[in-house]
Amino acid sequence: MQETVELNITAFLNLMVILVPFLLITAVFSRMTVLELNLPALEAIQKENQEIKLALQVLITEDALVIQDATLGEIKRLPMLEGEDVNWKIFTDVLIEIKSRFPEEQNIALLMKSSVPYKTMISVMDHVRYAEIVNVTSLELVELFPNVSIGDAPLEQAENAETEAAGGAQ
Repeated sequence: MQETVELNITAFLNLMVILVPFLLITAVFSRMTVLELNLPALEAIQKENQEIKLALQVLITEDALVIQDATLGEIKRLPMLEGEDVNWKIFTDVLIEIKSRFPEEQNIALLMKSSVPYKTMISVMDHVRYAEIVNVTSLELVELFPNVSIGDAPLEQAENAETEAAGGAQ
């Protein structure tokens, strides 16, 4: 016959006393940011008798960003060269100019190809919602187009944007 041996769990309890507060403290630092998006409604087709309004869009491809109006067409094209980022200063200046002409406009649609990286989409979303304007003594945050809608780029527009960007880069 063997005697039952008691398990010595003192070291395990000491470890738990240290780990539990540590895990509780570090759990506070994980946050998730949620951006509110407005998807286009099915009834978004405008009636012919309404006046023409600005329907601002940004077409995002791997090679270029195209700021355009749905009815009037292209406003500004910004090529993205390999290994470089977009010139955000020009992009922001164009949006500020559009906002100054249409101050009541709040909506913008981002149309992108499925191969556009997520990081690029978020960068464009950040730059269309707000702009930083340098005043004499301070940096001011100005609201541009806070109501962002996202969607797929029409195939023909995306192909045209890529061919024009490739032609301009050569």
